[in-house]
Amino acid sequence: MTDSEVTGSAAGTDWRSWQRSWDRQQEWYMPDREERFRIMLDMVEALVGPEPSVLDLACGTGSITDRLLRRFPKATSTGVDLDPALLAIARGTFDGDDRVTLVTADLKDPAWTAALPRTSFDAVLTATALHWFHREPLTTLYGQVAGLVRGGGVFMNADHMTDASTPRIDAAERAHRHAGMERARAAGALDWSAWWGEAAKDPALAGPTAERFAIYGEHADGEAPSADWHARTLRASGFGEARTVWASPSDAVVLALK
Repeated sequence: MTDSEVTGSAAGTDWRSWQRSWDRQQEWYMPDREERFRIMLDMVEALVGPEPSVLDLACGTGSITDRLLRRFPKATSTGVDLDPALLAIARGTFDGDDRVTLVTADLKDPAWTAALPRTSFDAVLTATALHWFHREPLTTLYGQVAGLVRGGGVFMNADHMTDASTPRIDAAERAHRHAGMERARAAGALDWSAWWGEAAKDPALAGPTAERFAIYGEHADGEAPSADWHARTLRASGFGEARTVWASPSDAVVLALK
């Protein structure tokens, strides 16, 4: 595992607790988060088998990698991200696990693939990350991903995907979802801002958190195009087939087969 040493104040940190805390915060926004992970891993097994080499794209704390290795103990995972705080949690969580490699790289850097330890993967998986990209850089990224997936391999993106043709449906879903989120907040759930406030208080994460906000700022301004747009763009980028394999009223999993 590269760059996985935990030193100083980080040595005594309960990284698994931080991993669980991140999961709870994400579930506040996406109550069906585990269902999309299950579908992704079902399709990995169906298309490339139970011992895949996986690229966990924009891996964050390693949520996909964690579930991948629990379900497929003989799998390997390369996680790539730029966020120093989330990578610190991932490195602490997977420290000593030879199945996991973690790489710091900016997916908007044209040369980011050069930082990877290999040039081909059975599967590339990503969740709740690429909506920060505008369409042009996302199209470029999809072309790079197509070059990393082996023939017969699979790419899946689980994310928020909008549909401009259904504004009333979208508005009703959003109002219903936000009402549920407010009830959960009243019961003590941490939202994004509150979670980062807690991370900034932890001596092991205070520095990486400050660095993270220096890189990204408070908010990003990407897009969330429709699932159909993702499928069309993936096919144009070199995948043979692409379509939605799971959807909620606001999110979808788009699968592309090389």
